[in-house]
Amino acid sequence: MHATLHLMKSRGFPHIRRKVLDTLQVNLGYKCNQACFHCHVNASPDRKEMMSLETVDDVIAFMAATKIKTLDLTGGAPELNDHFRYLVRAARAMGVRVIDRCNLTILEEPGFEDLAQFLADHQVEVSASLPCYSQENVDKQRGEGVFETSIAGLKKLNALGYGKSTGHPDIDLVLNLVFNPQGPKLPPPQEALEADYHRLLQQNFGIVFNHLFTITNMPIQRFGSTLVSKGEFEPYMDLLVSSFQAHNLDHVMCRTLISVDYQGYVYDCDFNQMLALPLQHKSHAKAQDSQQIKTHLRDLMNVDLQGNPIVVKDHCYGCTAGQGSSCGGALDAERNASSNSPTALAAAE
Repeated sequence: MHATLHLMKSRGFPHIRRKVLDTLQVNLGYKCNQACFHCHVNASPDRKEMMSLETVDDVIAFMAATKIKTLDLTGGAPELNDHFRYLVRAARAMGVRVIDRCNLTILEEPGFEDLAQFLADHQVEVSASLPCYSQENVDKQRGEGVFETSIAGLKKLNALGYGKSTGHPDIDLVLNLVFNPQGPKLPPPQEALEADYHRLLQQNFGIVFNHLFTITNMPIQRFGSTLVSKGEFEPYMDLLVSSFQAHNLDHVMCRTLISVDYQGYVYDCDFNQMLALPLQHKSHAKAQDSQQIKTHLRDLMNVDLQGNPIVVKDHCYGCTAGQGSSCGGALDAERNASSNSPTALAAAE
């Protein structure tokens, strides 16, 4: 595995600061039932790092103390954590919106047959990775047979009401899909690609969903290592830097979100977590070598992070290039959705 942090030259990414915190993104562990080519976590079935019950209780205490609005659960496959359901129940009991970043295939794994029903029972919003509507492209990126299993998972969610508007937003079961490009290029315009996903998944499989999120591949961990191996790291960084759009800075996810690793340590975003770049705050200001000081979630119970500087490196260009990218998809989808559907199809493939 090639490390990429040392390749992050000082390309002048702007300094940015935090707004009001509203989202807690929690990585419940790096274990996954898949090992995807584009994975910035380097997750796989062989990973052992998983969040303990003690740390899950720290997450629950933090939500109660700070009135967090959204709990965003990720991994690996977050559902593989033994305490996943305990955490979901606790968050929903507090009225917190819960997002499960689901890879779909977990819904078909032995022992998880009732997972979809659990998610529906607790009105968990599902953000499901489906990098294409084509079997060939999905299996190429995520492994043989993944597309077929993913379609089965989507049908199971649809049967429970996911992706189908009831006219009552408070009881809708939200199902969003996530697209990652094949290789070192930016995602196509989100709005046009979403229209293609809606049309082709409905036409070919009878599947419905709410929205499509397009996410730029980050030059870190497994994807970054592959770029280095192929001699494509610098050209990809050049693409991200040359595509920088300053207006995306106002909406990048790190301004209203903090990321928590499986041990409870805190970062400005999931990507910084993978690069071991911990969140910095005022108590670190006079500390020697403060960049190496890790902040635990317990240390932030009574800390106001608004206005706090965000740790930035060159990978941050990935979130601000073109239409922008976040865990909620394109930052500027409408302005950049001028291309027609055939163009979006070509870019996706």
